[in-house]
Amino acid sequence: MLIVPNQHVAHTEALEPEHDALVGEVVRTAREVARIEGLSERGYRLVINTGPDAQNSVAHLHVHLLGGRGMGWPPG
Repeated sequence: MLIVPNQHVAHTEALEPEHDALVGEVVRTAREVARIEGLSERGYRLVINTGPDAQNSVAHLHVHLLGGRGMGWPPG
């Protein structure tokens, strides 16, 4: 799933201290979606991509919520 804030921030490199509440809200929203989807017990991953090497192709901060399967480490 994708968690997208209403306020525009291009990417993590554009974050400023005034965005702290926004980032907190995005993470808490992702947690709530994970709970609703039944992912909390076994776990989930939140991913934020920044820059071309990370395949960031959307110029708006967003969080990918991944779950429902086992995931390896390191990612990528």
